[in-house]
Amino acid sequence: MRVLVAEDFEILAQAIATGLRREGMAVDVALDGDGALESLAVTRYDVVVLDRDLPAVHGDEVCRRIVAGGSGSRVLMLTAASTVADRVDGLGIGADDYLPKPFDFAELVARIRALARRSAAAVPPVLAGGGLTLDPGRRVALRSGRRLDLSPKEFGVLECLLAAGGRVVSAEELLERVWDSAADPFTTAVKTTIRRLRLKLGDPPVIRTVREGGYRIGDG
Repeated sequence: MRVLVAEDFEILAQAIATGLRREGMAVDVALDGDGALESLAVTRYDVVVLDRDLPAVHGDEVCRRIVAGGSGSRVLMLTAASTVADRVDGLGIGADDYLPKPFDFAELVARIRALARRSAAAVPPVLAGGGLTLDPGRRVALRSGRRLDLSPKEFGVLECLLAAGGRVVSAEELLERVWDSAADPFTTAVKTTIRRLRLKLGDPPVIRTVREGGYRIGDG
């Protein structure tokens, strides 16, 4: 899952990003509205965690542009204001959800995951295929009932492959969805992670390599 955190208080932004990465999400950070729009112009995000009171370009305007652009990104708006009128205003300009500050981090994670399931490429809360079962919310992956001990990146790659429903997923797409903007586009991280993941999944092999295409779960 790819998430953009647009928050001008840098300490809070980095704390949110660190926590979400520990939950296996790929996270980019923008500290003002201009930065948020620049990131949105080049990357498709499942969820944008958007502070309403951003400098440069106000959060309301960023939200309007996300909606107008039709990217399918879901918007979780954050604000220190918590009145009903504020929530109504935020939802009225296109935000999908609204969370007043201060908030509980576990609730933030739960709301992000719920919004991601409502994205343009919506997936069920529990993924399955090839004898595998993966529950993103509980961070649990099983093969034939055996719990798998996966790193956050291994979990993220497996989640992307299962969510694809048998579609071939390119290495470039995996790099975009599981890593963040700091990732080197020429890195071998995807290939290395796939190799480790295959070892942990065991036999018979379930991740197939499609020549000049990428990877998929299942036969063929």
